[in-house]
Amino acid sequence: MPKHPNPDVVLVGGGIGGSALAIALARAGISVTILEKSTVHVDHVRGEWIAPWGVAETQRLGLYEMLIGAGGHHPRRHIPYGDDVDTETAQAQTLSFTAFEGAGLKPPLCMRHPYMCDVLNAEAIASGAELMRGVTDIEVTAGTAPSVRFHHEGQTREFKPRIVIGADGRNSMVRRQVGIEEHRDPTHHLMAGMLIDNADGWPEDVQIFGTEGSINFLAFPQSPSRVRLYICYGLDERRRFAGADNQARFLEAFRLSCVPGSEHLANATPAGPCNSYGNEDTWTEVPYAPGVVLIGDAAGHNDPIIGQGLSITYRDVRVVRDLMLENRDWSAETFLPYAEERRERMRRLRLTAWTSSILNVEFGPHARERRMKVREERARGNLPDLGPVAFIGPEALPAELFSETLLDRLRAM
Repeated sequence: MPKHPNPDVVLVGGGIGGSALAIALARAGISVTILEKSTVHVDHVRGEWIAPWGVAETQRLGLYEMLIGAGGHHPRRHIPYGDDVDTETAQAQTLSFTAFEGAGLKPPLCMRHPYMCDVLNAEAIASGAELMRGVTDIEVTAGTAPSVRFHHEGQTREFKPRIVIGADGRNSMVRRQVGIEEHRDPTHHLMAGMLIDNADGWPEDVQIFGTEGSINFLAFPQSPSRVRLYICYGLDERRRFAGADNQARFLEAFRLSCVPGSEHLANATPAGPCNSYGNEDTWTEVPYAPGVVLIGDAAGHNDPIIGQGLSITYRDVRVVRDLMLENRDWSAETFLPYAEERRERMRRLRLTAWTSSILNVEFGPHARERRMKVREERARGNLPDLGPVAFIGPEALPAELFSETLLDRLRAM
């Protein structure tokens, strides 16, 4: 028998968002059941970097110390290498995350996605939530009296909670079943990722980002020897990292002329799959229906080029938690402030990601010259730089900077 025969809240999806919200609600004495299709969390190559503004959200949720205690790792320096800047200049432009301390922000936090899920799952259970795994055939019905039917351990069950939270990722079944419309930008490029071990010579406090030749590269250390690597590449090279030897070819691509010590990354040992996926933005104008609310990627995701996925999810969890605890009515109108805040947040992040994609994931001599021109124009104060958004958050810069005319200016350069 379920621990909560008729829980107040059913969360569909036991990943980061679902588990974090379950913890927050269960700690407040609300009965919560999580329905999760997997029996074990595995590495699908997902976000493993929480921006400083996202780390602040984990603090507001009372989760930060737990994540650090479970192995969360803080990079301390960000170096913008690339073939459009000499090594000495790139290193002189190193961003030290201690610069954010005056604003009350900690450095980014890196942690393997399956580990984070496991830690949050365990804390959700310890807080009083129920976690049901291996759940299939979930059917959600929206309305003032929502329901969830599903199959678990050979039986068909049904819950009639006060509210259903869809936290079931990009391909959200909950979103489709309740008829919430998803909007999608065209895919700009592809992104491949892989976790590596035995990168012993790579400094554990340094993350990097830049473009060389026909790739945009990113590296985020998780420990003294473990690093998560990503490569963005053009749509015209769809099979660049396909095939049985894709891990070896992925590592070889990290022998970068512009990055001192990149051989420590290229010579490392694969510690997970090498998977690729399309990079684009999706969003929902209204991420709720009567009796149902979406959070995380289910409500729309940002292009991973700027690594905001986990931060978006933790912000969603905190905002939805606050609204649910402030007003126990939980009618659709309760979540109007969430929809409004998220709509503008995702718009700003969408524009920020597009500027980064245009600048850093378009290749060839002209694209390289454009990156150099943009650096010069920014130094003169003639061109806005949305880059800080990826660290300090979308609300930290003036609203007037987030204009599509900026994209037109970049494309014209």
